[in-house]
Amino acid sequence: MAQESTALSDVAAGRELAKRISRELHKRIVGQDAMIERLLIGLLTGGHVLLEGVPGLAKTLTVRSLAEAIDASFERIQFTPDLLPADVVGTMIYNQRTGEFTARRGPVFANILLADEINRAPPKVQSALLEAMQEHQVTIGGETFALPEPFLVLATQNPIEQEGTYPLPEAQVDRFMLKLRVGYPEKSTEKEILRRMAGKPLPPLQVVATTAEIFAARAAIGDVYMDEKIEDYIVDVVHATREPAAHGLADLAPLIEFGASPRATIYLTVCSKAHAFLDGRGYVLPDDVKTVGADVLRHRIITTFEAEAEEVTSDDIVARVFAAVEVP
Repeated sequence: MAQESTALSDVAAGRELAKRISRELHKRIVGQDAMIERLLIGLLTGGHVLLEGVPGLAKTLTVRSLAEAIDASFERIQFTPDLLPADVVGTMIYNQRTGEFTARRGPVFANILLADEINRAPPKVQSALLEAMQEHQVTIGGETFALPEPFLVLATQNPIEQEGTYPLPEAQVDRFMLKLRVGYPEKSTEKEILRRMAGKPLPPLQVVATTAEIFAARAAIGDVYMDEKIEDYIVDVVHATREPAAHGLADLAPLIEFGASPRATIYLTVCSKAHAFLDGRGYVLPDDVKTVGADVLRHRIITTFEAEAEEVTSDDIVARVFAAVEVP
């Protein structure tokens, strides 16, 4: 009983933490509740997030505001075609007085790193982030440096502009726990944006969360209960993207070149627990899995040329999979 009450108190404290951060962000951000919730899931689980949407949807502003609301270091890199890996991770500098090389650390050494328009940088720069995102460390001049904790990469990209862009390699896309599709606001929401933002300075934000609180929330999320039936449900969903015929989806087989990897299973589990946590529950429901499913899976399903010809997207496939797999 003591352990159960402690767990419930941890969930309540974590939910209050998320509410504080969300309230602070909404001083600047109108609407975009789903995007803010997913960013909180990334922050409270340590998973990197990729935001895809046309310019002007407050992606960069939301990430910058999130960093301002947390007692953590923040760096922003504007990715451009002439960016070099050293501009991201740092480089070795020769000191003439001592005759020695010393490491000058790049902007990647921050708690929250905003990679703005990440698909504008060439592959060599994109790959420089791979080690940092997966291993939380970088190598400069043969020496390995640990990155500060927490470390979170929040990246944005424009889906409509192809001139001067470089598609992210699958290996790097898979490093992002979530890929969010940020859409246009509703008409009433846009009117509120007009009233609040047109010609007015951004309101200042207060620091409402510490890194210690974030680490405590991460530990509490790890303790969120998941029944074995929910575990089987997650495995069935991911397995259905690899062998759709085994789940009554034989017509999807020609449309899927590669299904989701075991990393998708892990992230779907973690995100489902985090969603339940943010909802104030110490246990996971199937609805938690469904809610975060598309954001976890859409960038991990590689479609075929046939799917492209039939204008079937990975989102369409994910929706079909969730509709077909039996809910416990």
